[in-house]
Amino acid sequence: MRFVPFVVIVAAATFSLTTPASAITNGSADGDTHPEVGALIGDRANPDGTWSYCTGTLISPTVFLTAAHCGERKQKTAKVSFASRYEPGSKLYAGRYVPDPRYKDNSDLHDMAVVIFNTPVTDIKPAQLPKAGLLDELEAGNRLKNARFTPVGYGSLNPTKSKSKNKKGHETRFHYTDTRRQTSISFDDLSRKWLDLSVDSKTDGSTCFGDSGGPNFLGGPTSHLLIATSISGEDDACKGTNYDYRLDTATARKFLGKYVTLP
Repeated sequence: MRFVPFVVIVAAATFSLTTPASAITNGSADGDTHPEVGALIGDRANPDGTWSYCTGTLISPTVFLTAAHCGERKQKTAKVSFASRYEPGSKLYAGRYVPDPRYKDNSDLHDMAVVIFNTPVTDIKPAQLPKAGLLDELEAGNRLKNARFTPVGYGSLNPTKSKSKNKKGHETRFHYTDTRRQTSISFDDLSRKWLDLSVDSKTDGSTCFGDSGGPNFLGGPTSHLLIATSISGEDDACKGTNYDYRLDTATARKFLGKYVTLP
């Protein structure tokens, strides 16, 4: 199953996911720029032959952060690949899957989970986590308005529309490659738990289906400061506002602090 952002889960159920891959929209291959970003890998291939279903970030040698909605009910374990392009046979790290116990399936709150690896990842430097209230501090200093953010993930490339088989309307097709990609996106708004990022120029990209749980780094394409995780988008075309879960809040830090030392 390919996991999708919560805002469009219902609509996405009617879309075809079977087109072979052609992840981040309007982006480029990340290569080795963010080796700490990995993909959750399924036990079997998706219908299109790809394997990843969500994205996440290494935040300590033994802890990988992703989204709670990426897990199935009662899921206990997960497998992660840090390959820039996953192929069967790529190295996998297995671990215990632990969602935030406050998360509910019908809610967007507390949408966080960690994979706790059985063996430490020793050859990849974990992402940097923000200090408490960093985004509030930047907003108070009027430094968010022109800030840039870098989402990274293994999700769909730009979706395409085609006529449905019954010739009634169009269906959206998503295109996956199991490849880590990155793009740049602009600031839109800040609320108590959410960082809203918006595509407001032809050069901006967006997150899409499969990027859930992945990082939004504060700054340019080489930044490793993980400020928020990708949770949802407002449209199935993956061109609208992205709603990302802040990691600098007391709510997020309460969960993260159980597993990592926070700045």
